[in-house]
Amino acid sequence: MCTNIVYEWLKALQLPQYAESFVDNGYDDLEVCKQIGDPDLDAIGVLAPAHRRRVLEAVRRLREQDAAAAGLYFTLEPQPASPVDFVPAGRRGEPCGGASQGTRGDPRAAQTTAPRSRELVSYPKLKLKIMIRDKLVRDGIHLSKPPYSRK
Repeated sequence: MCTNIVYEWLKALQLPQYAESFVDNGYDDLEVCKQIGDPDLDAIGVLAPAHRRRVLEAVRRLREQDAAAAGLYFTLEPQPASPVDFVPAGRRGEPCGGASQGTRGDPRAAQTTAPRSRELVSYPKLKLKIMIRDKLVRDGIHLSKPPYSRK
């Protein structure tokens, strides 16, 4: 069986023996796995109570991670600055008054809005690029390979 994200996930749960059944039943992506419930585990063939608990707990954690990430938006366009909700950043991401004095906003900086804090945080493009690259690597997404590329 080829290695995929679901196999790696099940391997981390110490349940790699179910990987083929998961894929055969259409659970070939973690987004799909977030929908797993008791009837799905019956269909997949996960019958041992301890294994079912382990999978359902992992599904719950996946959903929580998804909920925590919801509402986090990135944009590369400069946002209109208002003195109340803008935190200016210096050239290296330091707040104003740090080692490098920032201005009212660097138009080359990317903006991130966190839903709970309601404050605008400015990241330099390079830092944002590195953050996105690291997240893609953690999620096992390779943009230079199919289906994302025709190479």
